[in-house]
Amino acid sequence: MRIAFGSDEKTALTDAVAEELAARGHELVLVGPVGGGAEEWAEMGREVGALVAAGACDTGVCFCWTGTGASIAANKVVGVRAALCTDAATAAGARTWNDANVLVMGLRLTSPEVAREMLDAWFVTEPDPGEAHNIARLETRSEPNA
Repeated sequence: MRIAFGSDEKTALTDAVAEELAARGHELVLVGPVGGGAEEWAEMGREVGALVAAGACDTGVCFCWTGTGASIAANKVVGVRAALCTDAATAAGARTWNDANVLVMGLRLTSPEVAREMLDAWFVTEPDPGEAHNIARLETRSEPNA
């Protein structure tokens, strides 16, 4: 599987997750400092999202300090359903009920062990077909109230 992999900083956690994904046989497209770039979280999140939305990557995994900024930035890209996850159950739920296509983790509180558990859940969980009508609703844009 081809994975858009980004972070706004290179850390022991990003190194551990990149190594884990590579050991599982995935190809990583590196975005931001993990790939030698100097992007901020907003640009990195959008780039990860754009790679997934365009079909250049099958899924995305990205990080920022809390994970909030990266998930907001990725979700600005039409077709992206980025989920900020803190544990395996949340990652599984994001895939099951939301057909999430970008996994976002916070650098501050995520341990390599919890990250591996989230990856396990992310890659084995399929979307629930009964949620297809809700997922389709996410593809329409809504305008703010005037």
